[in-house]
Amino acid sequence: MEIILFFSLAVVFAGLIVAVGNKVFTRIISLLFALMLIGLTVVGWMRLDESPLHYFAYSHEGLLLLSVLALISLPTFYHGFRYTSGDKTYRHSIYHASMIALMAFMSGAYLSNSMTMLWVFVEATTLSVAALIYHDRSEFSLEATWKYLFICSVGISIAYLGILFLGFIYGRYDAASITFGEFSHLVSQANPIYLKIAFVFVLVGFSTKMGLFPMHSVTIDAHSVAPAPVSALISTTLMNVGFLAIFRVFSLFSATSILPFMQNTLVLTGILSLLVAAGYMLKAYHIKRMFAYSSLEVMGVVAIALGSGKSGYYAAMLLIILHSLVKSSIFFHMGQFKKVMHTYDVKESGNYMKLFPAGGMLLLIGTVFILAIPPSGLFVSEWFVFKSLIAQQHWLTFAFMAIFLTVIVYAMLTRLLHILFSAPINPIAEAPELKARAIETIPQYILLAIVAVLCFYQPPFLVHLIRESVAALPQ
Repeated sequence: MEIILFFSLAVVFAGLIVAVGNKVFTRIISLLFALMLIGLTVVGWMRLDESPLHYFAYSHEGLLLLSVLALISLPTFYHGFRYTSGDKTYRHSIYHASMIALMAFMSGAYLSNSMTMLWVFVEATTLSVAALIYHDRSEFSLEATWKYLFICSVGISIAYLGILFLGFIYGRYDAASITFGEFSHLVSQANPIYLKIAFVFVLVGFSTKMGLFPMHSVTIDAHSVAPAPVSALISTTLMNVGFLAIFRVFSLFSATSILPFMQNTLVLTGILSLLVAAGYMLKAYHIKRMFAYSSLEVMGVVAIALGSGKSGYYAAMLLIILHSLVKSSIFFHMGQFKKVMHTYDVKESGNYMKLFPAGGMLLLIGTVFILAIPPSGLFVSEWFVFKSLIAQQHWLTFAFMAIFLTVIVYAMLTRLLHILFSAPINPIAEAPELKARAIETIPQYILLAIVAVLCFYQPPFLVHLIRESVAALPQ
């Protein structure tokens, strides 16, 4: 009942924002929605592992990712208010109505209990986020929006072909209504060829959302032009939607004979993602694109973690959570960075630490954390991945991963240190002075503090939830 109420109110809230067209009213309704999302998460914790509706369930992995979305929902709306404060009323209303829709659709994807319902919500996120990418109404945002719609639609169509093969496995007219739990009892008797085809289609299709090679380019372009709070969601909770879809199919098929095939495919995809991220990051001079390629890198490590097995499963889930917290804090800050530097071009930026010390320190800590340098919690995650690769003597994968990560560390730190401490190479002309306030960085510092704590101490409830999320996988 609470899930139906949540989606019903989300539709009502989005409709009221557009119909009323008042900025104060929009902010009140947006905050009410964020509180409602947090309330749904609390209910999910109270009803963990229950299925209140046929198509929805409070699974461990779904609730874990829903909790991440709930945690960053208030900072997302806050920075959205700051970003759109100077917009005309109708653009302000469309932005926040679309944001509510996007968060509602992502919540539905996390809680979906069938592949068909998950696919529907993933497709819905494409439409809602497209409106947000186009918010600034520029030529570049229009191009990025159409690219996003086209490539994501193609990817989702490919994923749907994978779902059709799942239907062939079931072999009945009501395949669309079958839940993940019911499917788990059928795959052991299925033809391995069907399973392999289904997995490849699902992996390639949902890679548009997870941001993995070869469908990664759509998210890179979207980052360059999207408002900073939108980039924060595209790079974190929306990528988590793609990860969840792939993870659930991987979990379903893990007890079958195609497990080695899936693991090898994921490792190969992860290595290629790291290769692309490292290559492009060496020549990236747009700071948002640089951090977008960083997301490609982290998703590549997640794919390798899943493919490596054993402690890699735990590392993948922990990495997804920590990446969401760090990368969202970095992209939230991009709005403040633009106010101070008037550009995202690395060569036109410089002396940021002097111009805005609170922001400069935040950017430094965020970059160190996303590179998995202690005291970042990502260090623990990547340590588990390397440990899993060594335990299984995957030396070639270990070597490639170590080399590509080293290149990425070099590329990011050289650009970051220039932005923070060096004078601009190509100074821009006089621009109107727009000052960012240090108080705006508080939510980001809180998120980074959580990541630092998780490097040294992971609370029992989190460990339990992650372990239960991967319990069905062969250890």
